Amino acid sequence: MNTERSIYERAGGDEPFRRLVDAFYARIERDPLLRPMFPADLEPGKLHQFLFITQYFGGPPRYTAMRGHPRLRARHLPFVIGQAERDAWVTHMHAAIDEAGFPEDVRPALIQYFERTATFMINADPERLNLRG
Repeated sequence: MNTERSIYERAGGDEPFRRLVDAFYARIERDPLLRPMFPADLEPGKLHQFLFITQYFGGPPRYTAMRGHPRLRARHLPFVIGQAERDAWVTHMHAAIDEAGFPEDVRPALIQYFERTATFMINADPERLNLRG
């Protein structure tokens, strides 16, 4: 039997992840680079992100129950995501992790996941895009 507690449990359950999503989206609302990629109504995205990350880090499988397989890359393909977008997204997520007040022992797992996933979402080669002019 595996008795190791999940990141979700060690973080304190839903509440710190709600704070994370709220802090992250507050930054997205003010970001001139990233805000145009998001719909006018941010609430559905906030809910989806909350459900996904709580499930990913060991919480209830609510995301899968509501939306099926995450298909993260496929869901983000309609958006041009280059290094600048990735870096802005990661900067906001780092600040949101700080603001949400996660315990120190879970922060490295959060940071590693979000940095790795943000890099995986890059779908635009800036040199190739510059050739279109």
